[in-house]
Amino acid sequence: MRIYALILICIVVASLIILPPSLGKTKPFLDDNGNVLSGSISEKTLIDINGTSLGMFIMAKDESKPVILFLGGGPGIPEFFLEQEYPTGLENEFVVCYLEYRGTSISYRSNTSADTMTSEQYISDVVSVTNYLRERFRQDKIYLMAHSFGTYIGIQAAARHPELFHAYISLAQIVDQVESEKTAYVYMLDQYKAVGNEKMVKKFEGYPILTSDDAYGRYFTSSLRDTAMHDLGIGTTRDMRSVMSGIFFSSIRCTVYTPMERINIWRGKMFAKDTAVVTDSMHFNAFERVPSLEIPSYFFAGAYDYTCLYSLQKEYYEQLQAPLKVFYTFENSAHSPLFEEPEKAMGILTQDILN
Repeated sequence: MRIYALILICIVVASLIILPPSLGKTKPFLDDNGNVLSGSISEKTLIDINGTSLGMFIMAKDESKPVILFLGGGPGIPEFFLEQEYPTGLENEFVVCYLEYRGTSISYRSNTSADTMTSEQYISDVVSVTNYLRERFRQDKIYLMAHSFGTYIGIQAAARHPELFHAYISLAQIVDQVESEKTAYVYMLDQYKAVGNEKMVKKFEGYPILTSDDAYGRYFTSSLRDTAMHDLGIGTTRDMRSVMSGIFFSSIRCTVYTPMERINIWRGKMFAKDTAVVTDSMHFNAFERVPSLEIPSYFFAGAYDYTCLYSLQKEYYEQLQAPLKVFYTFENSAHSPLFEEPEKAMGILTQDILN
């Protein structure tokens, strides 16, 4: 009996370490005396938007600051989780709203219809959330920042509704994802061939994406793609070598979410991956769809980014028509320049963009 009790205790302890209990509360911003900072916001909320409840985190040390709506990647991996892992300081200069897309994370509902997970619906949600923020914080326009998958939604929202935004700020812009994936595929296959990793070579050759559209679709949502990108330092960050340790285990230990919400992050991730909005993003071509923007546009690109190919981001920027545009290369970053080089990113935001 003692052995069984010991095993049970070990299981309980392991469970608490892997999925620590929490009420899922955000921490308030405090002044030097330990009191809640006057005029600050540290809020986790749900608002009714277009027939569903959308979750968001709104963070600011001063609610009179400019508002910035942050559209994260995935869809499914919350950008606020990355902010917890790689603090940027955005809340010092902005009222930051981290939107969690319908069908994902704290916006996940088991009864959400896959039919609502479309590009048009996601763009409409962003416009509605933008108007909510404009009204709530009494600002005529806000800033729009988007990362990875979020740039697919964000750049289309910015193109359609320039009157709502001061500027569009892109982190790892999706440009021509088919071309990006094929280039990254060849690069990774060559890397594994060079070091004689026949196991990975064989796995890659099981997805002949250069000649098969069906293989491309299967490869894009496969674990191989993410595993290899992180293994080779061209994934989420240059130093994140494993999706499991860097994303999965970190996310399920993130206590700003309740244990059930952390489980729903991954339920939503699995639900979203086969929906129309993800399929559309896989075939998006910004050269054709968004040749111009009517607002200032800023591009943050990691030199080691093969998730959204750096060279394609630069090529698109050079062709884009905009009243003001600037391209910033982050020499020590892969796919997440804001989180990998936060001091440089915040310097650009405060000195260039806000001014």
